[in-house]
Amino acid sequence: MVAAGLRPPARVVLSYLAAVQEGDGRWPQNMWLDGTAYWGGVQLDECAFPILLIDLLLREKMLEPSDADRFTEMVMAAAGFIVRNGPATRQDRWEEDGGYSPFTLGVTVTALLAAASFLERRGFPSHTIQYLRENADWINDSIENWTYAQTTPLAKAVGVDGYYVRIGPIDLVDDVMPPNGVTVIKNRPDGQSQWPAVDIVSPDALALVRFGLRSAHDPRILNTVRVIDHLLKVDLPQGPVWRRYNQDGYGEHEDGRPFDGSGIGRAWPLLTGERAHYELAAGRPDEAQRLLRTLEACASTVGLIPEQVWDSDDIPERELFRGKASGSAMPLVWAHAEHVKLLRSLKDGRVFDMPPEPVQRYQVKGVTANFVVWRFDRRRRTVAGKNLRIEVLEPARIHWTSDGWHTTHDDPTQDAGLGVHVCDLPAATLAPGTTIVFTLFWPQHQRWEGTDFSVEVVGRK
Repeated sequence: MVAAGLRPPARVVLSYLAAVQEGDGRWPQNMWLDGTAYWGGVQLDECAFPILLIDLLLREKMLEPSDADRFTEMVMAAAGFIVRNGPATRQDRWEEDGGYSPFTLGVTVTALLAAASFLERRGFPSHTIQYLRENADWINDSIENWTYAQTTPLAKAVGVDGYYVRIGPIDLVDDVMPPNGVTVIKNRPDGQSQWPAVDIVSPDALALVRFGLRSAHDPRILNTVRVIDHLLKVDLPQGPVWRRYNQDGYGEHEDGRPFDGSGIGRAWPLLTGERAHYELAAGRPDEAQRLLRTLEACASTVGLIPEQVWDSDDIPERELFRGKASGSAMPLVWAHAEHVKLLRSLKDGRVFDMPPEPVQRYQVKGVTANFVVWRFDRRRRTVAGKNLRIEVLEPARIHWTSDGWHTTHDDPTQDAGLGVHVCDLPAATLAPGTTIVFTLFWPQHQRWEGTDFSVEVVGRK
């Protein structure tokens, strides 16, 4: 709606989102019109996109700053939910798997930066603004640790040194994707649902370019594009269309029987639109125009874009024809929205919904975080060249030592203003080989944690 210049409807959507936001700051996976949740999943990108909507409306001057003030509580609550519950998502955008999705990470980093700028203009405390930006920086720094696979058989087969996976497992090993991590593909037959996470690839990684975190010419992105095209690109009569990930089972069976809980994933016109946006970001507008024509050629005779198109030989008796709509949803409004945004992007000569802030912060200035995070759900064992940030969800006092308890320190956590309390330990100043040992005292309950935690300072690799 913003891309099409439809100011009143876009503002109505923003008001609707504010009205149906959950009390803890999130939005349901899907819901009835009155906001009542239907399914119980949480997709972190859905908690971040409303922040990006208000940011886009302001940048396009379709919302006056004074009118935006009434959405302050919405932005604050959504940002708080993201930092308390991320950066891993309970479900990716395909409503299937939890973990570290490059798409979701790209959206949430951008949303945290947008929230920081929005709240800063409304006089929020500097420590809250700083925390939001620093949290975004830490996530951005960590994306490759969580989602970039290297020296795998697939990389060797394609001739690249690495690539972004579809989704990194939630269970990290010292904040790094484990080489033996598993992705569960829920639409596969019994006994065929578990696959090595490093073997599953998706066009989702192009979101890192779409939202400005990585250049379209970043070698890691270029490597991933080669792997995506090797595994997922399907050349159809109208042009190239991509599948959403390898080993996908959401689509008709090989003989054309309808999806019944398992099948074979087919090509999505939506992904042709997303690839066109990548090509535009890479400075190839002619290729983006060609892909626009491909996307439009996927539509039905009355202009409806389907969720998937049939990408195998014709099966006339099942009304399945190569390059034409399969038995999937039609229209897929998500695909129509991508079409509208692509038209606007080509008209403007730039990716319409790419926010400028992450481009400036990460691609131009090269901002990084000076810390790594320890939390109860991510207990790091080592730190190299950075401080150690301890994050908890209520006030605490960190009782710690770096010399075997010969000397001790007691540092209180600071309230970031988002339901998160943080304390930075100066690990960057300690020599490699030093071990930080700490425990926590909870003043609200007047009790000790009762466990010591250890983090070793190591040299940079």
